[in-house]
Amino acid sequence: MKSAFDLKSARLEALTLRLFTADLAEIAALLDEKAAQYAQFAHMPFVLDATHLKRADELDWAALVALFAARDWRVVALKHAKKDWSALAKTAGLLWLDDGKKANRQPENKADDAAAADAGQPENARTAQAGETANESTAATAKADGTAAQPETQVAARKTVVVTSPVRTGQQVYAEQADLVVLGMVSEGAEIIADGNIHVYAPMRGRALAGESGDKSARIFLQSMQAELVSIAGIYRVFEQDLPPSLHKKAVQIELQDDERLAIFAINAN
Repeated sequence: MKSAFDLKSARLEALTLRLFTADLAEIAALLDEKAAQYAQFAHMPFVLDATHLKRADELDWAALVALFAARDWRVVALKHAKKDWSALAKTAGLLWLDDGKKANRQPENKADDAAAADAGQPENARTAQAGETANESTAATAKADGTAAQPETQVAARKTVVVTSPVRTGQQVYAEQADLVVLGMVSEGAEIIADGNIHVYAPMRGRALAGESGDKSARIFLQSMQAELVSIAGIYRVFEQDLPPSLHKKAVQIELQDDERLAIFAINAN
């Protein structure tokens, strides 16, 4: 007799929505303001990342889920660094995801430790950065006559996280307060995130999110443009079809223009 059902592995594409406030009115206002821009995400599964919220009782979670559902946003899971929030997820009818940032993301730790952690995880785990290099300048200036000059205003150098291995399907790399350089291929379903710029020197087939902390001047540089989604400072663009031949699988740079739209330009070596 044939079995009533069987189980097979499957990959679920989902977006993460990071909550920075417990004010339902403020959340609703932003959803309405961005309704046209976010219409493309209707009916997609979302994970609520509540890591930035301190107390679980700050928010009416059932009302929040209903707020998103009214706009066809399907919240399926809740994520937080504190495991005691798992009971809250169950009460709200959501899956519970333990936030792995503390254990798995190491934007400022030793490269060897990060690489070892990555090697010991399954392919569908969220991984840490393989390593990083810091660019810091402390040079002082002096007048020609040898007297000390007044220090000039300097912008702090941003750190750079370097990932030398491929980023596989289901994995996520986050360069916190840093630029991100990836030397290996980024597969479909993989996600790379940076608070600064992103550089990928291999085929880019997953999702790239630059300026994650709100830096609208951040840029994305790709050696082979095949991305599923790109974002700068929260402005997204999804690619359901291939770009024109002048851009598809070509070297491109992506920037935010007029604070509201993403522009993609070919990088011409000549």
